[in-house]
Amino acid sequence: MSAAPDLESYRRQARDWLAANLEAKDPGKAADLRGGGRECAEDYRPERALQKRLHEAGYAGIDWPAEYGGQGLTAEHARVFAEEALHYRLPDLGHAGGTTYGPVGKTLVRHGSPAFLARHLPRILAGDELFVQLFSEPSAGSDMAGIMTRAERDGDAWVLTGSKIWTSGAHYADYGMCLARTDWDAPKHRGLTWFAVPMRARGVSIHPIREITGGAEFCQEFLDEVRVSADEVIGEVDQGWSVAQTMLLVERGAGRDDPVNMPAVEPHRIDPFLLRLAKAAGRDQDPVARQAIAKIHAAEWARAQIGIRVGGLMRTSGRPPGGIASYWKLSEGLRAPERARLLMEIGQGVPLAWDPGDEDGEHIVREYLNSRVWSIAGGSNEMQRNAIGEQVLGLPREPSFDKGRPFSEVLRSAREWTTQD
Repeated sequence: MSAAPDLESYRRQARDWLAANLEAKDPGKAADLRGGGRECAEDYRPERALQKRLHEAGYAGIDWPAEYGGQGLTAEHARVFAEEALHYRLPDLGHAGGTTYGPVGKTLVRHGSPAFLARHLPRILAGDELFVQLFSEPSAGSDMAGIMTRAERDGDAWVLTGSKIWTSGAHYADYGMCLARTDWDAPKHRGLTWFAVPMRARGVSIHPIREITGGAEFCQEFLDEVRVSADEVIGEVDQGWSVAQTMLLVERGAGRDDPVNMPAVEPHRIDPFLLRLAKAAGRDQDPVARQAIAKIHAAEWARAQIGIRVGGLMRTSGRPPGGIASYWKLSEGLRAPERARLLMEIGQGVPLAWDPGDEDGEHIVREYLNSRVWSIAGGSNEMQRNAIGEQVLGLPREPSFDKGRPFSEVLRSAREWTTQD
């Protein structure tokens, strides 16, 4: 096996390839937001092709195992590429893409069997398979261990029945990484198992949920006796909560080398979008508007630094407390609503009514409507505070009536409570 290239050589190589092969981002264009339009699988075909091109050039799965289609380099190499790629248009595979190459991909690398990884990872990296998380349920949102989707063994397959909800991008994904209960007599954090469920399998129905933005990127799924091969189990049977912990850590910002944790702003440079908004509102010289711009800029720089710090701690600590990742997730849950409020304050009438084709005006409204997403999705702000308090600061855990009790017994008790006067 050849030695990994030194970081500076790798940076130059990546910089040259990006300049020759990818389109530069428009620095003044605001990022796409939830509800922006693309809602069918066909819309993502060109992005899948771009992902395949990235993979063929050796820039997908940079720190993923080489035996499964990755490059086998270090996290530092992945970070170098992410830094250089910040100013280029990478494949935009929507929320399913973010899940595939973030929480799901990192979790599969850690917990998938060699046969499972050999079957799926090369196709994931080439853009041929997109995964979503079939995690939350209508009756199990904040209490993720309380899921009730059932998986029963039937020969060389498992049969899954239940419902999942709040799945971003399910309507165009290929697989769902699905958590199901395989032992009802174990305590609720045990007896759980993960499966790779084909989203077009017989018995899977996907129902988009119309959101406040007008888009329908969230979905609810119904699993009606869906047969899944035993080869598609992820991790050990009945030990799914340890797999879930890995996924939650990555989802909340730990162990990620994509641009989400990169400093998207420089300390001396204001986002042109903010300046353009103030000018459109006739407030580019207004001290109140200028102060609001400064607040947004400072908060975004701080958020990026928190991401870098958390990522560094996760990579260098032997067994970091799970709550470390919650610092980044909480910072984003607090930053996004405040940014949206300040944008409305800066723009005043601009975001309330805009001319056709005015992308900035429409963007501000979408950002405002989407502003609470990160304070809820992936674990609410309150859940992140609990994780920090209990797992990092060592504060006492909240009282729990179901700890150590068989889940079937907990369900019986709950039914009895609901029938009491």
